[in-house]
Amino acid sequence: MLAIPTAPWAHGLFDILAWAASALTGTVLHRWRLREAAERLSRVTGPGYFAALAAGALAGAWAMGSINSLRMTTPMVSHSIAGALAGAIVAVEGYKWAAGIKGSTGTAFVGPLAIGIVFGRWGCLFAGLPDRTYGVPTALPWAVDLGDGIGRHPVEVYESLALFAFLLVFVIALAARQSWAYRRSFYVLAGWYGVQRFAWEFLKPYPMLIGPLNIFHLLCLGLVAYGCAFYAADRRRERATARRGAVPVLRRDDEPV
Repeated sequence: MLAIPTAPWAHGLFDILAWAASALTGTVLHRWRLREAAERLSRVTGPGYFAALAAGALAGAWAMGSINSLRMTTPMVSHSIAGALAGAIVAVEGYKWAAGIKGSTGTAFVGPLAIGIVFGRWGCLFAGLPDRTYGVPTALPWAVDLGDGIGRHPVEVYESLALFAFLLVFVIALAARQSWAYRRSFYVLAGWYGVQRFAWEFLKPYPMLIGPLNIFHLLCLGLVAYGCAFYAADRRRERATARRGAVPVLRRDDEPV
């Protein structure tokens, strides 16, 4: 069992590191491979897009986090990265539908979001038991003691490593100029986040909502469904465009190509 030094302020420190790493990653990827994707995004979206993204993320984060934490032994309001991701997706896809924007607009956010979670989850770990993101007890050799003498699954580390693995695959795919990395990587990220988070939720002492599933299990199933459905739809658009011999372009419905 590994004894982990914890302190409530650690979460804030790692949040700062996460934001810094996100900004740096976004800048590097933009200059290296994603300048064109960012330029396409700026051409077809307006201020309303980013307002919808921010509002959806904020609402989703606090709504989903609080639905879970208010049902715990000591009720309290809280926020959740899974809720923020789901809320942002709902708000942005709604905005895109209203504006007639086709195709993925999330490629530029993939790297920053992934690295942000990689760093942020370590903050959850070092914040200790008050953060309420700890795992259930286990006797595994890598169990962590967060100050109460009980060995627990380091679920925060599991999630961090899972997102780091995705980030490596994403960067390798960008280097190889694979189509999915440029066109559909956000859908892959949403699906992968949902799959890995769904697994770790069984290792958390959260209140059940339906059978053995908690609110985040259901949220993750939604993320997986979204990723798969939108990936398949964009793949069909890409094939149809290729058959017509045209270059695929992110666009509004009323814009000529």
